[in-house]
Amino acid sequence: MKQILIITTALTFAGTEMQAQEAPHPWSADECMAYAVSHNRDVRKSELTLSNYKANRTAATGTFLPSVTAETAAQYNFGRSINPETNTYTDVTTFYHGYSVSANLPIFDGLGRIHRLKAAKADLLMGKSALQQRQNQVALAVLQAFVDALYYEGTLAMAREKQKENNLLLRQARVLEEVGQKSHADVAQMEATAAEADVDVVKQQNLLDAAMLQLKFAMNWQEEGELTLQGLPTEQLQAGMEKASDYAITVDALPEVKQAYFAMESARQQLKSAKADLWPEISLSGGWSTTFYKTLHRTAPSYGEQLRNNGGQWVGASLSLPLFRRLSTVTGIRRARNNYLIAAENYEQKREELEKLRSEARMDAEAYCKETVSMAKKQEADSLAYTITKKQWEEGMATAIDLSATSANLLSSKAHLLQAQLMTVLKKRLVDYYNGNDIIQPSNRK
Repeated sequence: MKQILIITTALTFAGTEMQAQEAPHPWSADECMAYAVSHNRDVRKSELTLSNYKANRTAATGTFLPSVTAETAAQYNFGRSINPETNTYTDVTTFYHGYSVSANLPIFDGLGRIHRLKAAKADLLMGKSALQQRQNQVALAVLQAFVDALYYEGTLAMAREKQKENNLLLRQARVLEEVGQKSHADVAQMEATAAEADVDVVKQQNLLDAAMLQLKFAMNWQEEGELTLQGLPTEQLQAGMEKASDYAITVDALPEVKQAYFAMESARQQLKSAKADLWPEISLSGGWSTTFYKTLHRTAPSYGEQLRNNGGQWVGASLSLPLFRRLSTVTGIRRARNNYLIAAENYEQKREELEKLRSEARMDAEAYCKETVSMAKKQEADSLAYTITKKQWEEGMATAIDLSATSANLLSSKAHLLQAQLMTVLKKRLVDYYNGNDIIQPSNRK
Protein backbone atom coordinates (compact mmCIF):
# COMPACT_ATOMS: atom_id res chain seq x y z
CA MET A 1 0.00 0.00 0.00
CA LYS A 2 2.84 2.40 0.81
CA GLN A 3 4.48 1.68 -2.55
CA ILE A 4 1.19 2.22 -4.38
CA LEU A 5 0.68 5.51 -2.51
CA ILE A 6 4.21 6.69 -3.36
CA ILE A 7 3.81 5.77 -7.04
CA THR A 8 0.41 7.49 -7.22
CA THR A 9 1.78 10.64 -5.57
CA ALA A 10 4.79 10.66 -7.89
CA LEU A 11 2.60 10.31 -10.99
CA THR A 12 0.35 13.11 -9.75
CA PHE A 13 3.27 15.49 -9.26
CA ALA A 14 4.77 14.44 -12.60
CA GLY A 15 1.49 15.11 -14.37
CA THR A 16 1.13 18.48 -12.68
CA GLU A 17 4.69 19.43 -13.61
CA MET A 18 4.17 18.34 -17.22
CA GLN A 19 1.02 20.43 -17.48
CA ALA A 20 2.88 23.42 -16.06
CA GLN A 21 5.66 22.95 -18.61
CA GLU A 22 3.20 22.61 -21.48
CA ALA A 23 1.26 25.74 -20.48
CA PRO A 24 2.32 28.48 -22.93
CA HIS A 25 3.76 31.67 -21.56
CA PRO A 26 1.50 34.65 -22.30
CA TRP A 27 3.43 37.45 -23.99
CA SER A 28 2.85 41.03 -22.99
CA ALA A 29 3.03 43.93 -25.44
CA ASP A 30 6.46 45.03 -24.18
CA GLU A 31 7.82 41.49 -24.44
CA CYS A 32 6.59 41.21 -28.02
CA MET A 33 8.17 44.54 -28.93
CA ALA A 34 11.48 43.64 -27.28
CA TYR A 35 11.53 40.30 -29.07
CA ALA A 36 10.83 41.97 -32.41
CA VAL A 37 13.60 44.54 -31.95
CA SER A 38 16.16 41.83 -31.14
CA HIS A 39 15.12 39.65 -34.12
CA ASN A 40 14.22 42.18 -36.80
CA ARG A 41 16.37 42.07 -39.93
CA ASP A 42 16.13 45.80 -40.63
CA VAL A 43 17.42 46.48 -37.12
CA ARG A 44 20.34 44.13 -37.74
CA LYS A 45 21.15 45.92 -40.99
CA SER A 46 21.06 49.24 -39.15
CA GLU A 47 23.48 47.83 -36.58
CA LEU A 48 25.86 46.74 -39.35
CA THR A 49 25.58 50.16 -40.96
CA LEU A 50 26.44 51.73 -37.61
CA SER A 51 29.50 49.47 -37.43
CA ASN A 52 30.58 50.82 -40.83
CA TYR A 53 30.23 54.38 -39.54
CA LYS A 54 32.49 53.48 -36.60
CA ALA A 55 35.05 52.07 -39.02
CA ASN A 56 34.88 55.27 -41.10
CA ARG A 57 35.51 57.37 -38.00
CA THR A 58 38.52 55.24 -37.11
CA ALA A 59 39.84 55.59 -40.66
CA ALA A 60 39.38 59.38 -40.55
CA THR A 61 41.27 59.52 -37.24
CA GLY A 62 44.10 57.48 -38.78
CA THR A 63 44.75 60.13 -41.44
CA PHE A 64 46.43 62.28 -38.77
CA LEU A 65 49.09 59.59 -38.23
CA PRO A 66 52.16 59.21 -40.46
CA SER A 67 52.20 56.48 -43.08
CA VAL A 68 55.19 54.13 -42.71
CA THR A 69 56.34 51.78 -45.47
CA ALA A 70 59.01 49.08 -45.40
CA GLU A 71 60.32 47.58 -48.64
CA THR A 72 62.83 44.97 -49.70
CA ALA A 73 63.90 43.84 -53.17
CA ALA A 74 66.26 41.29 -54.69
CA GLN A 75 67.21 40.74 -58.32
CA TYR A 76 69.66 38.94 -60.59
CA ASN A 77 71.00 40.77 -63.64
CA PHE A 78 72.00 38.65 -66.65
CA GLY A 79 73.82 39.95 -69.69
CA ARG A 80 74.39 43.60 -70.35
CA SER A 81 73.48 45.80 -67.38
CA ILE A 82 74.65 48.82 -65.39
CA ASN A 83 77.11 48.25 -62.57
CA PRO A 84 75.74 50.28 -59.62
CA GLU A 85 79.26 50.70 -58.22
CA THR A 86 80.83 52.24 -61.36
CA ASN A 87 77.65 53.28 -63.22
CA THR A 88 78.99 51.67 -66.37
CA TYR A 89 77.74 48.85 -68.53
CA THR A 90 78.97 45.35 -67.81
CA ASP A 91 78.28 41.88 -69.16
CA VAL A 92 78.70 39.94 -65.93
CA THR A 93 75.93 38.41 -63.79
CA THR A 94 75.21 40.40 -60.64
CA PHE A 95 73.00 40.04 -57.58
CA TYR A 96 71.32 43.02 -55.93
CA HIS A 97 69.48 43.13 -52.60
CA GLY A 98 68.12 46.24 -50.85
CA TYR A 99 66.05 47.38 -47.83
CA SER A 100 64.24 50.66 -47.22
CA VAL A 101 61.94 52.18 -44.61
CA SER A 102 60.11 55.46 -45.30
CA ALA A 103 57.54 57.62 -43.56
CA ASN A 104 55.31 60.41 -44.79
CA LEU A 105 53.37 62.89 -42.66
CA PRO A 106 50.98 65.46 -44.17
CA ILE A 107 51.32 68.77 -42.36
CA PHE A 108 48.68 70.92 -44.03
CA ASP A 109 45.91 70.07 -46.48
CA GLY A 110 43.55 72.99 -46.07
CA LEU A 111 42.02 71.43 -42.92
CA GLY A 112 40.45 68.73 -45.10
CA ARG A 113 41.33 65.93 -42.69
CA ILE A 114 39.73 67.79 -39.79
CA HIS A 115 36.50 68.29 -41.72
CA ARG A 116 36.46 64.67 -42.86
CA LEU A 117 36.87 63.56 -39.26
CA LYS A 118 33.98 65.80 -38.19
CA ALA A 119 31.86 64.40 -41.02
CA ALA A 120 32.67 60.86 -39.90
CA LYS A 121 31.65 61.70 -36.33
CA ALA A 122 28.38 63.21 -37.60
CA ASP A 123 27.75 60.07 -39.66
CA LEU A 124 28.29 57.95 -36.54
CA LEU A 125 25.74 59.98 -34.58
CA MET A 126 23.38 59.78 -37.54
CA GLY A 127 23.80 56.00 -37.56
CA LYS A 128 22.95 55.79 -33.86
CA SER A 129 19.82 57.88 -34.39
CA ALA A 130 18.87 55.77 -37.42
CA LEU A 131 19.23 52.59 -35.36
CA GLN A 132 17.04 54.02 -32.59
CA GLN A 133 14.48 55.17 -35.15
CA ARG A 134 14.37 51.73 -36.75
CA GLN A 135 13.90 50.10 -33.34
CA ASN A 136 11.04 52.48 -32.56
CA GLN A 137 9.39 51.83 -35.92
CA VAL A 138 9.56 48.07 -35.39
CA ALA A 139 8.21 48.42 -31.84
CA LEU A 140 5.31 50.62 -32.98
CA ALA A 141 4.41 48.19 -35.78
CA VAL A 142 4.39 45.30 -33.30
CA LEU A 143 2.33 47.30 -30.81
CA GLN A 144 -0.24 48.04 -33.50
CA ALA A 145 -0.36 44.35 -34.50
CA PHE A 146 -0.60 43.36 -30.83
CA VAL A 147 -3.57 45.69 -30.29
CA ASP A 148 -5.28 44.34 -33.41
CA ALA A 149 -4.84 40.77 -32.20
CA LEU A 150 -6.23 41.65 -28.77
CA TYR A 151 -9.21 43.31 -30.41
CA TYR A 152 -10.06 40.24 -32.46
CA GLU A 153 -9.54 38.01 -29.43
CA GLY A 154 -12.14 40.14 -27.68
CA THR A 155 -14.58 40.10 -30.59
CA LEU A 156 -14.18 36.32 -30.91
CA ALA A 157 -14.98 35.90 -27.21
CA MET A 158 -18.04 38.13 -27.65
CA ALA A 159 -19.16 36.14 -30.71
CA ARG A 160 -18.82 32.85 -28.85
CA GLU A 161 -20.74 34.23 -25.90
CA LYS A 162 -23.44 35.43 -28.28
CA GLN A 163 -23.46 32.02 -30.00
CA LYS A 164 -23.98 30.27 -26.68
CA GLU A 165 -26.75 32.66 -25.69
CA ASN A 166 -28.53 32.34 -29.05
CA ASN A 167 -28.47 28.54 -28.83
CA LEU A 168 -30.00 28.81 -25.37
CA LEU A 169 -32.70 31.18 -26.65
CA LEU A 170 -33.36 28.84 -29.57
CA ARG A 171 -33.96 25.92 -27.24
CA GLN A 172 -36.21 28.15 -25.11
CA ALA A 173 -38.17 29.22 -28.19
CA ARG A 174 -38.75 25.60 -29.20
CA VAL A 175 -40.02 24.78 -25.73
CA LEU A 176 -42.36 27.79 -25.80
CA GLU A 177 -43.57 26.72 -29.26
CA GLU A 178 -44.56 23.34 -27.85
CA VAL A 179 -46.67 24.96 -25.14
CA GLY A 180 -48.21 27.36 -27.67
CA GLN A 181 -46.60 30.60 -26.49
CA LYS A 182 -44.40 31.06 -29.59
CA SER A 183 -45.19 30.63 -33.24
CA HIS A 184 -43.19 28.70 -35.78
CA ALA A 185 -42.12 32.00 -37.34
CA ASP A 186 -40.55 33.04 -34.04
CA VAL A 187 -38.64 29.77 -33.88
CA ALA A 188 -37.49 30.17 -37.50
CA GLN A 189 -36.27 33.68 -36.71
CA MET A 190 -34.30 32.40 -33.72
CA GLU A 191 -32.80 29.64 -35.88
CA ALA A 192 -31.66 32.26 -38.38
CA THR A 193 -30.19 34.35 -35.57
CA ALA A 194 -28.35 31.32 -34.16
CA ALA A 195 -26.99 30.45 -37.62
CA GLU A 196 -25.83 34.04 -38.05
CA ALA A 197 -24.02 33.80 -34.72
CA ASP A 198 -22.27 30.62 -35.91
CA VAL A 199 -21.11 32.42 -39.05
CA ASP A 200 -19.89 35.36 -37.00
CA VAL A 201 -17.77 33.04 -34.82
CA VAL A 202 -16.09 31.61 -37.92
CA LYS A 203 -15.55 35.12 -39.30
CA GLN A 204 -14.00 36.43 -36.08
CA GLN A 205 -11.79 33.35 -35.81
CA ASN A 206 -10.45 33.99 -39.32
CA LEU A 207 -9.80 37.65 -38.49
CA LEU A 208 -7.96 36.61 -35.32
CA ASP A 209 -5.84 34.11 -37.23
CA ALA A 210 -4.92 36.78 -39.77
CA ALA A 211 -4.05 39.24 -36.98
CA MET A 212 -1.87 36.68 -35.20
CA LEU A 213 -0.10 35.91 -38.47
CA GLN A 214 0.60 39.61 -38.97
CA LEU A 215 1.88 39.90 -35.40
CA LYS A 216 4.23 36.95 -35.85
CA PHE A 217 5.49 38.44 -39.10
CA ALA A 218 6.12 41.81 -37.43
CA MET A 219 7.95 40.05 -34.58
CA ASN A 220 9.88 37.73 -36.93
CA TRP A 221 8.61 34.93 -34.71
CA GLN A 222 11.09 32.03 -34.63
CA GLU A 223 9.97 30.12 -31.57
CA GLU A 224 8.29 26.74 -31.45
CA GLY A 225 4.72 26.46 -30.27
CA GLU A 226 1.89 28.93 -30.38
CA LEU A 227 2.05 32.59 -29.47
CA THR A 228 -0.41 33.48 -26.71
CA LEU A 229 -1.04 37.07 -25.73
CA GLN A 230 -1.40 38.63 -22.31
CA GLY A 231 -4.33 41.01 -22.19
CA LEU A 232 -3.89 44.58 -21.07
CA PRO A 233 -4.71 45.26 -17.41
CA THR A 234 -8.26 46.41 -16.74
CA GLU A 235 -7.08 49.56 -14.99
CA GLN A 236 -4.99 50.41 -18.05
CA LEU A 237 -7.99 50.00 -20.34
CA GLN A 238 -10.20 52.06 -18.09
CA ALA A 239 -7.63 54.78 -17.45
CA GLY A 240 -8.71 58.19 -18.66
CA MET A 241 -6.58 60.57 -20.63
CA GLU A 242 -5.47 63.47 -18.51
CA LYS A 243 -5.50 66.93 -19.94
CA ALA A 244 -2.59 67.14 -22.36
CA SER A 245 0.21 69.35 -21.16
CA ASP A 246 3.04 70.89 -23.10
CA TYR A 247 5.70 68.48 -24.28
CA ALA A 248 8.80 68.28 -22.14
CA ILE A 249 11.07 68.12 -25.20
CA THR A 250 11.18 69.63 -28.66
CA VAL A 251 11.05 67.60 -31.83
CA ASP A 252 14.81 68.09 -32.20
CA ALA A 253 15.34 65.50 -29.45
CA LEU A 254 13.48 62.77 -31.34
CA PRO A 255 15.64 60.24 -33.20
CA GLU A 256 13.97 60.92 -36.56
CA VAL A 257 14.91 64.61 -36.42
CA LYS A 258 18.34 63.92 -34.94
CA GLN A 259 19.09 61.62 -37.83
CA ALA A 260 18.20 64.35 -40.33
CA TYR A 261 20.23 66.93 -38.36
CA PHE A 262 23.40 64.84 -38.27
CA ALA A 263 23.00 64.06 -41.97
CA MET A 264 22.93 67.83 -42.59
CA GLU A 265 25.98 68.32 -40.34
CA SER A 266 27.87 65.61 -42.22
CA ALA A 267 27.04 67.26 -45.56
CA ARG A 268 28.23 70.61 -44.21
CA GLN A 269 31.59 69.15 -43.18
CA GLN A 270 31.93 67.40 -46.54
CA LEU A 271 31.37 70.76 -48.24
CA LYS A 272 34.21 72.27 -46.19
CA SER A 273 36.38 69.27 -47.04
CA ALA A 274 35.70 69.80 -50.76
CA LYS A 275 36.71 73.48 -50.44
CA ALA A 276 39.96 72.37 -48.78
CA ASP A 277 41.07 70.94 -52.15
CA LEU A 278 41.69 74.55 -53.27
CA TRP A 279 44.53 74.91 -50.75
CA PRO A 280 48.13 73.70 -51.21
CA GLU A 281 49.33 70.57 -49.46
CA ILE A 282 52.50 70.38 -47.37
CA SER A 283 53.99 67.12 -46.18
CA LEU A 284 57.20 65.86 -44.55
CA SER A 285 58.92 62.62 -45.39
CA GLY A 286 61.99 60.68 -44.30
CA GLY A 287 63.48 57.26 -44.49
CA TRP A 288 66.46 54.91 -44.41
CA SER A 289 67.78 52.55 -47.08
CA THR A 290 70.70 50.20 -47.66
CA THR A 291 71.81 47.76 -50.38
CA PHE A 292 73.95 44.72 -51.01
CA TYR A 293 75.66 44.15 -54.38
CA LYS A 294 77.75 41.23 -55.59
CA THR A 295 79.19 40.19 -58.92
CA LEU A 296 78.98 36.41 -59.17
CA HIS A 297 82.21 34.43 -59.09
CA ARG A 298 84.04 37.45 -57.63
CA THR A 299 84.86 38.34 -54.07
CA ALA A 300 82.91 41.17 -52.44
CA PRO A 301 82.60 42.73 -48.98
CA SER A 302 80.48 40.72 -46.57
CA TYR A 303 76.71 41.05 -46.47
CA GLY A 304 76.63 42.79 -43.09
CA GLU A 305 79.50 45.12 -43.96
CA GLN A 306 77.81 46.29 -47.16
CA LEU A 307 74.51 46.86 -45.35
CA ARG A 308 76.31 49.07 -42.85
CA ASN A 309 78.42 50.91 -45.38
CA ASN A 310 75.66 51.43 -47.95
CA GLY A 311 73.05 52.58 -45.43
CA GLY A 312 71.77 56.13 -45.62
CA GLN A 313 68.97 58.37 -44.31
CA TRP A 314 66.98 61.05 -45.98
CA VAL A 315 64.43 63.71 -45.03
CA GLY A 316 62.39 65.98 -47.21
CA ALA A 317 59.45 68.32 -47.53
CA SER A 318 57.02 68.71 -50.38
CA LEU A 319 54.62 71.44 -51.42
CA SER A 320 51.80 70.64 -53.84
CA LEU A 321 49.89 73.50 -55.49
CA PRO A 322 46.54 72.61 -57.10
CA LEU A 323 46.85 74.75 -60.23
CA PHE A 324 44.44 72.92 -62.52
CA ARG A 325 42.61 69.63 -61.95
CA ARG A 326 40.37 69.62 -65.03
CA LEU A 327 37.52 71.33 -63.09
CA SER A 328 37.12 68.34 -60.75
CA THR A 329 37.59 70.54 -57.67
CA VAL A 330 34.99 73.09 -58.78
CA THR A 331 32.39 70.45 -59.66
CA GLY A 332 33.12 68.60 -56.42
CA ILE A 333 32.42 71.75 -54.41
CA ARG A 334 29.20 72.34 -56.36
CA ARG A 335 27.95 68.82 -55.68
CA ALA A 336 28.88 69.06 -52.00
CA ARG A 337 27.02 72.38 -51.70
CA ASN A 338 23.91 70.92 -53.34
CA ASN A 339 24.05 67.88 -51.04
CA TYR A 340 24.24 70.18 -48.03
CA LEU A 341 21.24 72.22 -49.20
CA ILE A 342 19.26 69.01 -49.81
CA ALA A 343 20.14 67.75 -46.32
CA ALA A 344 19.07 71.10 -44.82
CA GLU A 345 15.71 70.87 -46.59
CA ASN A 346 15.26 67.29 -45.37
CA TYR A 347 15.99 68.41 -41.81
CA GLU A 348 13.40 71.20 -41.87
CA GLN A 349 10.88 68.91 -43.55
CA LYS A 350 11.38 66.21 -40.92
CA ARG A 351 10.88 68.73 -38.10
CA GLU A 352 7.61 69.90 -39.64
CA GLU A 353 6.41 66.32 -40.14
CA LEU A 354 7.18 65.36 -36.54
CA GLU A 355 5.43 68.44 -35.19
CA LYS A 356 2.35 67.43 -37.17
CA LEU A 357 2.52 63.75 -36.18
CA ARG A 358 2.81 64.31 -32.48
CA SER A 359 0.02 66.89 -32.53
CA GLU A 360 -2.14 64.32 -34.29
CA ALA A 361 -1.14 61.66 -31.73
CA ARG A 362 -2.23 63.90 -28.88
CA MET A 363 -5.55 64.74 -30.51
CA ASP A 364 -6.19 61.07 -31.34
CA ALA A 365 -5.45 60.03 -27.75
CA GLU A 366 -7.85 62.60 -26.34
CA ALA A 367 -10.50 61.71 -28.93
CA TYR A 368 -10.30 57.97 -28.19
CA CYS A 369 -10.45 58.71 -24.47
CA LYS A 370 -13.68 60.67 -24.93
CA GLU A 371 -14.99 57.94 -27.21
CA THR A 372 -14.25 55.36 -24.51
CA VAL A 373 -16.35 57.27 -21.99
CA SER A 374 -19.22 57.66 -24.47
CA MET A 375 -19.11 54.03 -25.59
CA ALA A 376 -19.14 52.84 -21.97
CA LYS A 377 -22.39 54.76 -21.43
CA LYS A 378 -23.81 53.43 -24.71
CA GLN A 379 -22.94 49.85 -23.79
CA GLU A 380 -24.68 50.26 -20.46
CA ALA A 381 -27.79 51.60 -22.19
CA ASP A 382 -27.74 48.86 -24.86
CA SER A 383 -27.32 46.22 -22.17
CA LEU A 384 -30.37 47.54 -20.32
CA ALA A 385 -32.36 47.66 -23.56
CA TYR A 386 -31.42 44.10 -24.40
CA THR A 387 -32.37 42.88 -20.92
CA ILE A 388 -35.80 44.55 -21.15
CA THR A 389 -36.39 43.31 -24.71
CA LYS A 390 -35.41 39.79 -23.73
CA LYS A 391 -37.87 39.88 -20.84
CA GLN A 392 -40.59 41.19 -23.15
CA TRP A 393 -39.79 38.46 -25.70
CA GLU A 394 -40.18 35.78 -23.04
CA GLU A 395 -43.56 37.28 -22.11
CA GLY A 396 -44.68 37.53 -25.75
CA MET A 397 -44.59 41.34 -25.84
CA ALA A 398 -41.66 41.58 -28.30
CA THR A 399 -40.75 39.75 -31.49
CA ALA A 400 -37.61 37.79 -32.25
CA ILE A 401 -36.61 40.55 -34.66
CA ASP A 402 -36.69 43.10 -31.83
CA LEU A 403 -34.57 40.81 -29.67
CA SER A 404 -32.09 40.25 -32.51
CA ALA A 405 -31.79 43.99 -33.16
CA THR A 406 -31.12 44.89 -29.52
CA SER A 407 -28.65 42.00 -29.28
CA ALA A 408 -26.77 43.25 -32.34
CA ASN A 409 -26.66 46.76 -30.90
CA LEU A 410 -25.22 45.45 -27.64
CA LEU A 411 -22.58 43.38 -29.42
CA SER A 412 -21.61 46.37 -31.57
CA SER A 413 -21.30 48.58 -28.49
CA LYS A 414 -19.05 46.07 -26.76
CA ALA A 415 -16.80 45.81 -29.83
CA HIS A 416 -16.57 49.59 -30.25
CA LEU A 417 -15.83 50.05 -26.55
CA LEU A 418 -13.03 47.51 -26.70
CA GLN A 419 -11.60 49.16 -29.80
CA ALA A 420 -11.73 52.60 -28.20
CA GLN A 421 -10.00 51.31 -25.06
CA LEU A 422 -7.24 49.60 -27.01
CA MET A 423 -6.67 52.59 -29.29
CA THR A 424 -6.50 54.88 -26.26
CA VAL A 425 -3.69 52.75 -24.84
CA LEU A 426 -1.90 52.75 -28.21
CA LYS A 427 -2.16 56.49 -28.74
CA LYS A 428 -1.11 57.24 -25.16
CA ARG A 429 2.00 55.14 -25.70
CA LEU A 430 2.70 57.12 -28.86
CA VAL A 431 2.20 60.43 -27.01
CA ASP A 432 4.63 59.25 -24.33
CA TYR A 433 7.17 58.47 -27.05
CA TYR A 434 6.85 61.95 -28.54
CA ASN A 435 7.38 63.30 -25.02
CA GLY A 436 10.79 61.63 -24.85
CA ASN A 437 9.95 58.27 -23.24
CA ASP A 438 11.01 54.91 -24.64
CA ILE A 439 8.36 52.91 -26.47
CA ILE A 440 9.60 49.72 -24.83
CA GLN A 441 9.88 49.68 -21.07
CA PRO A 442 13.59 49.26 -20.10
CA SER A 443 12.83 46.20 -17.93
CA ASN A 444 11.42 44.38 -20.98
CA ARG A 445 14.29 45.01 -23.36
CA LYS A 446 16.14 41.86 -24.42
